[in-house]
Amino acid sequence: MIRVLLTTTSFQDTPGAHHAMLDGAGFEIVRERGPLPESRMLELAGQFDAFICGDDAITRQVLTKSLPRLRVISKYGIGLDKIDVKAATEFGIPVLFTPGVNHTTVAEHCFMLLLALEKNFLFSTDATRRGDWKRKTGHELYEKTIGIIGLGRIGKEVAIRARAFGMQVIAYDLYWDEAFASRLSVRRAASLDEIYANSDYITLHTNLTPETRDMICTASIAKMRKGVIILNCARGEIVKTSDMVAALDSGQVGGYGTDVLDVEPPPPDHPLPRHPNCIVTPHVGSRTYESVVRQASAAVTNLLNILSGKPPLAQANPEIKIRPAS
Repeated sequence: MIRVLLTTTSFQDTPGAHHAMLDGAGFEIVRERGPLPESRMLELAGQFDAFICGDDAITRQVLTKSLPRLRVISKYGIGLDKIDVKAATEFGIPVLFTPGVNHTTVAEHCFMLLLALEKNFLFSTDATRRGDWKRKTGHELYEKTIGIIGLGRIGKEVAIRARAFGMQVIAYDLYWDEAFASRLSVRRAASLDEIYANSDYITLHTNLTPETRDMICTASIAKMRKGVIILNCARGEIVKTSDMVAALDSGQVGGYGTDVLDVEPPPPDHPLPRHPNCIVTPHVGSRTYESVVRQASAAVTNLLNILSGKPPLAQANPEIKIRPAS
């Protein structure tokens, strides 16, 4: 019997058709509460034919210990930065993922963070819960400029919503969809510096790569408008935490709304969750009932397809085919 390690908590905790899909496959399913660190993955490695994973640390060491049994990794979601795809390719292990399942949800979450910051939402609700009637003056989004770094599926959904709010949209992406940009009146930035210099709000929708790690730092923040609001529904490591704290303290950054941190879950002394000009949500931007069912169903479909010899919905290393059972 094929043995599958399932680690994603939203998959496990959210009702939907994905449970019947997986249970009906006849696999032995072992459930863990992820994301799992490398130490726990190493303890489990070698016992499974397949992973359905989230942001678990699937390193070269984990993959090495998983051989020869591990045949496929099915990522629940789109971010592959926690998986050593290069090593998986070297070892002949297909890495599958699920694009196009959470862009609506994440874009909505992005605007929730922005509105909460600009309308002083937490201040107001905390005051009324205490029985106080304290008021702060907020800001409109109308006619403000939002700079989108990464105009992929999520970035495009953010642009659509920004235009609905009457905002000006500028975006930077190496792969430019001119038809979309023309239709939505999105101005193309020639460089990141142009985004930094011209945006009231900057929202991050790029992958974590060596080039984007610590992209938002003291040097880049200095190029931004004073009081800029930065939103991050991508990866925490794109922002250098110590530099963001310093910028929030100085007022160079007026607010930071983030669904991700450089360490998750954060230690008790992490400076961002309690900073008065920062709103942090616990990596739930894609966690809605609708999105979870889409992601989970796609992850299971990927797994079932490749084990039966059919093409998956999306594969990070398409040159690798399924290895026959040993």
